[in-house]
Amino acid sequence: MINNIEDIKENLKNSLENVRKNNPLTHCITNSVTINDCANAVLAIGGSPIMAEDEEEMEEVVEIADVLVINIGKLSKEQIKAMNVSAAHATKTNTPIVLDPVGAGISQLRNNTIKYLVENNNITAIRGNISEIKAIANIVGLLNTESAAKGVDVSEDDIISRDNLEINGNLVKELAKKLDTVIIASGPLDIISNGETIVVLDNGDEMMPLITGSGCMLTSIVGSCVAVNDPFEGSILASIAMSLAGEKARKQVDENDLGTGSFRTFLIDYLYKTNVESLINESKIEIL
Repeated sequence: MINNIEDIKENLKNSLENVRKNNPLTHCITNSVTINDCANAVLAIGGSPIMAEDEEEMEEVVEIADVLVINIGKLSKEQIKAMNVSAAHATKTNTPIVLDPVGAGISQLRNNTIKYLVENNNITAIRGNISEIKAIANIVGLLNTESAAKGVDVSEDDIISRDNLEINGNLVKELAKKLDTVIIASGPLDIISNGETIVVLDNGDEMMPLITGSGCMLTSIVGSCVAVNDPFEGSILASIAMSLAGEKARKQVDENDLGTGSFRTFLIDYLYKTNVESLINESKIEIL
């Protein structure tokens, strides 16, 4: 049980060591736009990616995988079948499942896909921006007011800030409790809850949303981290590692007068260089 910031920081060391030592096989059903970035992010944090999505081999892949990551960023009928088959088998085998509800709220296809997955499977963690998290809350009947979806990006009205932190924090907590999962709402401030504790992270950089796939990469490394750790602790580790990598990548970009392409490369570099000292000393953690 995490009760204070000292507990969180103490757990970070063991959580990172677990990932690096066990090299968890991270099965990602993700979108073609970000698949290469997701695979490299998993490798960088210490996992081993496998990017399989044909329905015919789903059960076999789940059998050997340590975690299943489902990203609905670019849906097709064939991919949805693969997602449902793999999630059902992962639930049967008690394999952790991490869901990225990309674009939740923008179409009935995405909403129906999310609804089926969360209602019929044991989802370990859900990672999305706050607009996507609000859309899920609406889908499962926890929220009556729909968030204004903006494609795969967060709505400007939803962006997490100090002014709306308490409201959004409580929503994340209640959704985590209702779905019996860990919810990670990413943004300028990250909110993470297991339905009991609400953790807020104040790291990261404003350049992160300017590259394609930063959220997808985060979801993939959440998968690697929860595969071998308590889901709440693993989600916190992944979120801090990604945010600190973003801060360090931005510093390199500014010092060398570079742009978003270089930022993307540096981001992977600093995920690879994640270390316990940085996680403990540079993370800005609050309990709401």
